[in-house]
Formats: sequence, structure tokens, C-alpha cells
Amino acid sequence: MSKKPSKKPSRKPKKPAKKRSVRRARALSQAVQSGIITLRLFDGARRPFAAGRTYLVRILDGSQRELLARDFSKPEMAFEVPVHDNLDDRYTVLVSASHARDAGFYPVLVKRDVSVAVDLMLIPSPHAFDFAAADWDQVTANWPAAYRALAFGVSAADARERYDALLATPVPAAALWNIMTTMRDVDLPQGTPLDYLREVIWDGELAPSGDRFFAFADARLIEQVELAQQQGTFEPEPNPGLFHQGATRSFKHVAFGEANLQLTFHEGTTKKVGGETWVRIEPDIDYYKDILAHALLEVLPHKLGGPKTDPAIVYVLRWIAGRHAGVPEFEPPFSLVEGN
Repeated sequence: MSKKPSKKPSRKPKKPAKKRSVRRARALSQAVQSGIITLRLFDGARRPFAAGRTYLVRILDGSQRELLARDFSKPEMAFEVPVHDNLDDRYTVLVSASHARDAGFYPVLVKRDVSVAVDLMLIPSPHAFDFAAADWDQVTANWPAAYRALAFGVSAADARERYDALLATPVPAAALWNIMTTMRDVDLPQGTPLDYLREVIWDGELAPSGDRFFAFADARLIEQVELAQQQGTFEPEPNPGLFHQGATRSFKHVAFGEANLQLTFHEGTTKKVGGETWVRIEPDIDYYKDILAHALLEVLPHKLGGPKTDPAIVYVLRWIAGRHAGVPEFEPPFSLVEGN
């Protein structure tokens, strides 16, 4: 008697191979999505970094994983990096070279199929300030508002002599031009802060630390800054007298992450000149926008005898921040060159 063939255990039907391959292709596609970081290097004179000079590039993702650490010798390079659509896409780019100060930027926000430009400035170490573009004749011709404030109250000959003596002390001179250039570049509802500057106070008021200066400005500047605050471009600093002795009000421009202009008003000191009311002001530039970071990392070290705000660092931070924001280039009338 013949046996009936035994039934084979039933199996689940196989999924179509085509669907599997589609899913695999999609997964592979997602895995290789990337963006481009285009790194461009410049020197302290705002010119492209010398070709052939070796520098180290480090790129870290948002979790601080190092994706790249290699030497290169071209002033412009493009790097392909993965895109995750999360906080890992907030990259850090760091560059170092011999006989130069390190530079970097964070966050570099990377998106798929997009090239993001990162412009960094490597200044010489040691460095010196070159004020060739800031001599008195060029100030007279190219900086009318600054010239008027610098020359107020004295003869033309005395104004030149006083200014030339300032250039012989590079730190406060560089700080003054960092601040004046930023005052020229910041837009108010009407004009710029530099348009309201009337008189630089010279008698013992130009801070030798190189982080600020004192002056008189048309009091209408206060109204303009208050309007700018309403538009979200300035923020008031609470308790201004804490960091600025005798101050009544203080406002910080908030365009960038670092190196923003701060305008502090001393409304207890005013004078009338030519039908205008002038108020004493104290413009400066801090490294950090965040007030807590400013207090802990700048003000406190200063009070404990540490170094004051360095105008060379302000110059670099402001230039890099402006390039990243796509605004007109920060161009004070000086540059940083190799020093002794």
C-alpha cells in the first residue's frame, strides 16, 4: 500500500524582492546624504591666506566627534560631511597653523546638498598693528564723522599731534578704531551710532586697556537706540552701573554671537553745544553676547587682574562673525601683520 506523501510545513509567503531592494536603496540613500563645508582662510590684512603654507583642519560634529584632523596647504578647501537632521549637524571647524593664532567657528549649520562657507582669519603670532590706512589725512578724507569727534575743541595742528600720539600706543588706537568702525556699520532707524558722535574725550579718558573709550554724543542717539530695541536689534543691559560705573542705561547690539557693540549712557553728564544736547557715552565691544558669559569670562578676570579685552581678538571675531552673517565686511583702517 503506497504511502501518501507527507505535507510539508507551510511557509509564509516571501515578500517581493523588489520591495526589499527599494527599502535597502532608500536606507543607503539616507545614509550617504551629505552637505559641504567650504573653508576659506584669510590673513590679518583680510587677504587670502598664503598658498602653500600648511595648516591643520579639525572638523567635529554636534556630538563633538572628530570627523577630520588633517594638514592642508590651500587657502580654500571643500569638505563633505554627513547630514543627520538633528543636533549633530551643528559642526565645529577649527584651524591652526604655526606662527599664527588658532581660529574656529561654531555652529556651522550643515544641510544636505548645500555648501556652507566658513571664512576664518589666522593672524600672525606675534603680531603688530599696521595703521597705514589710519593716518590723519586719510581719517580727514574718509571718516568725516570720526574726524569731527577726534578733532573737536582744538586747532587742526593740535588735533593731528594728539592723534599721532594715540597711534603710537597701538592697543587703545586699535580699540578705538574697532569701536568706531562698528558704530559706522550698525544701522539705526535713522543713521548709525557714528553719525551721532560729537566729541571724543581725551583727557585721561582713552582707556589704556584698549577695551573702550569715552565721548559725547547727540542725546538723540538714546531715542534711536530705544527704537532699535523695539525692533529687536538691541537689548538693554540690566543694572548697567554694575559693569560701568556711573552709567544710567546700556544697550547691546545683538546681531552676532560675539563682538557686538555696546552703547552705555551716562546721562548725569551732559552739555549744550550749538543748540544740541550732548550726553556722555561709553562705547565698547565685548567678546560675548550672553551677559553671563561676559560677566564670568571677561569682567571677572579683568577685576582679578587678568588681561583686558584684546582689540586683536575683537578684530578677528567681528570680521569672522560678519562674514558668516553675510553683511558688509568689517574693515577698520588697520590690519594685523607679523610682529617681533
